Amino acid sequence: MNIIDRRRDSGGKSLVNRQRFMRRARALVRRAVRDASAKRSIKDVEKGGDIVVPADGVHEPILRRGGQGGKREYVLPGNKKYSQGDTIARPDEEGGGSGAGADGEGEDEFRFALSDEEFLDLFLEDLELPDLAKRQVMGVEETQPVRAGYRSSGSPATLSVVRTMRNSMLRRTALGRPRPEDVEALQAEIDRLDDEGGHDDKVAALRADLERKQRRMRLVPFIDPIDVRYRRYDQIPKPVARAVMFCLMDVSGSMDEHMKDLAKRFYALLYLFLKRRYKRVDVVFIRHTHEAKEVDEDTFFHSRESGGTVVSTALEEMGRVIHDRYPANQWNIYAAQASDGDNLPMDNANTVALLKTAILPLCQYYAYLEVGHARDDGAGEASSLWRAYELVASPDERMAMRKVSHRRDIYPVFRELFAKEGAKAEA
Repeated sequence: MNIIDRRRDSGGKSLVNRQRFMRRARALVRRAVRDASAKRSIKDVEKGGDIVVPADGVHEPILRRGGQGGKREYVLPGNKKYSQGDTIARPDEEGGGSGAGADGEGEDEFRFALSDEEFLDLFLEDLELPDLAKRQVMGVEETQPVRAGYRSSGSPATLSVVRTMRNSMLRRTALGRPRPEDVEALQAEIDRLDDEGGHDDKVAALRADLERKQRRMRLVPFIDPIDVRYRRYDQIPKPVARAVMFCLMDVSGSMDEHMKDLAKRFYALLYLFLKRRYKRVDVVFIRHTHEAKEVDEDTFFHSRESGGTVVSTALEEMGRVIHDRYPANQWNIYAAQASDGDNLPMDNANTVALLKTAILPLCQYYAYLEVGHARDDGAGEASSLWRAYELVASPDERMAMRKVSHRRDIYPVFRELFAKEGAKAEA
């Protein structure tokens, strides 16, 4: 029999070697994916492609001939500068691999192609929704086997040897089946009396007893089909965690196109992360100016609106949706808010009160992203909304605050907000 592997491999490489490389250089590949994603647009973040890995990180072990000992002869091409016996000095500059310039410096690179699935898996690795705890039984999509006693038929894999042997022992005891060691002892006694001689009557009685015991052993088998038991399993619905993510975005007149672009990029990344990593996550989009309303995905990302800014309206709308559709005792509730920090001054107190008393007690996690423009000196006065939220975002509260002023900051900030606990500690 001949087995031919006809699976396609676009790179023309061995699948086994590819998987081995991915395992060995996973940390380098993951870092390269993060570097590449920071330069991509949101619409291209799902696509695979080539990534660049430093060549010094993927060295393979090789065998070289030792430089000491032995006798060697070299045949070199002719030249006009050196004669036989001359020592060739090592050049001062070090070669840099591809792209080396006149000064000898360059960057060693190893290009590696990733599929869309591989790129996304590495891109979203070490991210999670924090404190995903509340679980409910929903439908029958996912079930788990639970022990439910024993039965008399089943597959060999579910055979319960202990229960089968216990039933066998109880049946043999009840029916008086002789033990093999008793039969062997009786046979040994008969053999001993035969050797001694003069015990014919006793030997005859013992032989009759032996015959009865052997006949009963044949009639009462060691294991009977009635003894056999198989483990029984019932499939019950598996509790799964349900979560809802509220996306709150300021679309008032103070949000210029640059700020809206930053907010949309953050939410697009968040939406991709949720849909990729979780099956039971609802996403609710809420836009607000001086009034807030729940909208669909297309309206959230593409509709153009303008007006004043009253942040409390978004929190009120979020509270209404939670009350109507997402009971806090059944759903893990998360929220991500993006704003330029501008708010009606008289509304800040109402916003803080709503956040502290009505929203945060229901949320597993609340992330606030403030978008703005970068300053040359790197400094800037804190916005009124930022100062108001600082009164709430204490270590005891499940709330995080970050600022973003450039596209390149979106991905690092996103990872900070939704990194796993172990990854946060390591960072």
